[in-house]
Amino acid sequence: MFADNIFFQTVSKSPNLKSIVQTLFEHCGHRAPEFQTDEEAINRLGNLLRHVGDKGRPILLVLDDVWSGTDSIVEKFKFSTIPGYKIVVTSRFAFRRFHTQFHLKPLGDDDAVSLFHHFTQAKDTNSYKPDENLVHEIVRGCNGSPLALKVIGGSLCHHPYEFWQTMKERLKSNKDLDSHLQNCLDIVEDDKEKECFMDLGLFPEDQRIRVPLLNDMWTELHELDEDGVKAMNIIHSLDSKNLANVIVTRKVATDVEMYYNNHFLMQHDLLRELANHQSNQEPIERRKRLAIDLTQNGKNCPNWLVGQNQPGIVSRTLSFLSVRGTQQQQKQEQVTARIMFVSTDETFTPDWYNMNLAETEVLILNIHSNKYTFPDFIQKMRKLKVLIVTNQGFHPCELNNFEVLSSLPCLKRISLEKVSVPSLCKLRKLRNLSLYMCTTKQAFGSSDIKISDALPNLVELNIDYCMDMVELPSDFCNIMTMKKLSITNCHKLSKLPPEIVMLKNLEVLRLSSCSDLKEMPESVERLQQIWCLDISECISLTQLPADIGELHSLRKLYMWGCSGLNELPHSVTSFENLKHVIHVICDDEAAALWEHFKEFTSLPNLMIVKVRADINLRWLPGFH
Repeated sequence: MFADNIFFQTVSKSPNLKSIVQTLFEHCGHRAPEFQTDEEAINRLGNLLRHVGDKGRPILLVLDDVWSGTDSIVEKFKFSTIPGYKIVVTSRFAFRRFHTQFHLKPLGDDDAVSLFHHFTQAKDTNSYKPDENLVHEIVRGCNGSPLALKVIGGSLCHHPYEFWQTMKERLKSNKDLDSHLQNCLDIVEDDKEKECFMDLGLFPEDQRIRVPLLNDMWTELHELDEDGVKAMNIIHSLDSKNLANVIVTRKVATDVEMYYNNHFLMQHDLLRELANHQSNQEPIERRKRLAIDLTQNGKNCPNWLVGQNQPGIVSRTLSFLSVRGTQQQQKQEQVTARIMFVSTDETFTPDWYNMNLAETEVLILNIHSNKYTFPDFIQKMRKLKVLIVTNQGFHPCELNNFEVLSSLPCLKRISLEKVSVPSLCKLRKLRNLSLYMCTTKQAFGSSDIKISDALPNLVELNIDYCMDMVELPSDFCNIMTMKKLSITNCHKLSKLPPEIVMLKNLEVLRLSSCSDLKEMPESVERLQQIWCLDISECISLTQLPADIGELHSLRKLYMWGCSGLNELPHSVTSFENLKHVIHVICDDEAAALWEHFKEFTSLPNLMIVKVRADINLRWLPGFH
């Protein structure tokens, strides 16, 4: 009936009307416009929907996950002049203002048991398998809630009889869903895993969290390994317990070693609330993690963030807090949170407040505007190790006052998402720089300082989906500490600087999905530390470096989707002299090139792994 005129939009607890309308514009194939006010956004949406409706098909708008208190936003999407226009609202709350309501019933016994079995199926045969009576008792305790069945089932999988019996007794005494989810968290034995679960609650609901961000955070906070192996173990454990969901937007049979740019994590709203509830058990001044919402002129600020335009509102200020209806004067201690999550929008001004965050090690800035100025108080964050900036808007955000970061003595990792990267400043301790969906022209093309002077100790550089990236500045090749260089999904990248062979400590070079890359530098034999080379889906690449066979440390070569390659250089025969195995991960076409060489040279240590890339649309922002 509605054909292609079905629009699905998640509203969530703290909706941004302009962002919702921008998403609907993009859904219709239009560039997301900028709106000055909510009224302008709704008026433009009405015109758009009328144009869509003129084609003769009715329109269905699905507003998903509408919370109590935000249902008034639905009224703004009503357009009485559009024939056949319908709105469906899904929510955990009943709204009297809507005349037609449909209440979903809990799952019946058979469906509940079937769903529970789905999430408790262990892959190994040695895991405990409960009898059906115990299963039915636990399922009855879940009261037909799919979320409870999923999380409890995942938490019990691979656990012995005692855990199942304990869960059964807990379900008897606790009937509500929040208690069920708490029971699942209680049986998590690893303290670091619990801490990481609570860290996820900082991020906005329904947001896909990029796994590299979590790796940056957890590596510094919990002293995990630099490659992210332990962080991924925690992520997979949370996923197996259904306390979070891993989304892999692009996957092949053999994943690139320690490369997680295509991995995201999502958490159900109720699990996010549980994480925040756990974090908020301590008094403000002793909490390990804090979130501040400064959007909409700060109307959603937490109670402990007192008064606008007051200097030092966090550091030992006198505040008046309402306690049980009375005013009580309380001296607020310095905040000692190790992680701070701050949301801002166009109403934010950098002189709005002055925080004392001397103990903070991770700062996450969640921006909803086209411009953002770093506040001066950041330069006092002497223990800051990780800075993460994510822009929720549709266009790159302009960053100002970036130079305040130069005074931070411990800053090791910076991750920027969907921003216009400003001119670089001296970041002498920085080891890891990640740019995701950024514009780099200002930083790489007109900086007043040499890149190698600004980032003298950089170890890892990740550039992903940066569409204005045409070439890598040659000065990066003067950073002798560089071990990992990843430039992926940069479709305008046409070449690499020949000076790249100067990076003698480079171990990993990833160039996947750079569709316009036509050639690689010669003399790559000078890169004797490289063990991983990824040129997959570089469709314009017509030949490999003539001396690629001289890479004596090479162990992994990824080259599927290189449709422009029709021959291999003769130097690959030198691989037969190596003592270790080389894995070539490729498609059928590339495999045929290698098989041709094996007819004349044995290459006994060459292992060809044929894969087929998983092509999907899960990388799209609105995909669930």
